[in-house]
Amino acid sequence: MKRIAVKIGSNVLTRKDGTLDVTRMSALTDQVAELHKRSVEVILISSGAVASGRSEIRSSHTLDEVSSRQLYSAIGQAKLMGKYYTMFREHGIICGQVLTTKESLDKADHYQNQQHCMEVMLSEGVVPIVNENDTLSITELMFTDNDELSGLMAEMMSVDLLVILSNIDGVYDGHPDDERSRVIRRVGAEEELSQYIKSEKSSCGRGGMITKCSVARRVASEGIPVVIANGMSENILLNIVDNREETICTRFEVSQ
Repeated sequence: MKRIAVKIGSNVLTRKDGTLDVTRMSALTDQVAELHKRSVEVILISSGAVASGRSEIRSSHTLDEVSSRQLYSAIGQAKLMGKYYTMFREHGIICGQVLTTKESLDKADHYQNQQHCMEVMLSEGVVPIVNENDTLSITELMFTDNDELSGLMAEMMSVDLLVILSNIDGVYDGHPDDERSRVIRRVGAEEELSQYIKSEKSSCGRGGMITKCSVARRVASEGIPVVIANGMSENILLNIVDNREETICTRFEVSQ
């Protein structure tokens, strides 16, 4: 395996109070660093900017949804990248920020420019950290969530694997809180999942399991395997890449 994309959700990176979970960030950074040492190129699609920015400032005005998102993302993105930069530097690794918008990726020249930029970064051993530019992306111009963005990045960069990290172990055959429910370990190209998936969204992010599965299906149909797993599980990235059978997660198989 030479290149993977890893999407880290807001519920993985932030605590309930909206502050960054630095311990969790450090654990994931350590795993990416280990993969980097193995000559595996890693592209991070990282949420958490809005959530981390929200914990830094209390506005003196009542802001509408768009204004508050722009404010929190502008502050939070700087905070998020600062943490990543420091953590990767401890491993002797340089990371770089790539902010994008849905509108820009619809334009061929912008798409190619971003693709070229990220190829240059990877060739120089730099870890790209991708996020939506929430200061520009509002309402209909936004990605559904970073799950959608991660799928586009996986296809753009022709990765060997897309890993979507959430705060649950994968796709369940019932409600995740029901002790009788079990994680569906493998999903075939034609397997139907609608009976298992609810339309609930996460408390921090904009996405939910419906979006994750939709993205996983589309990416797998393009020949890229996808894994949905729990970003809070110990050594989850290394276990997935090493294909350890005991690792609890949901793997979407590619179309034959």
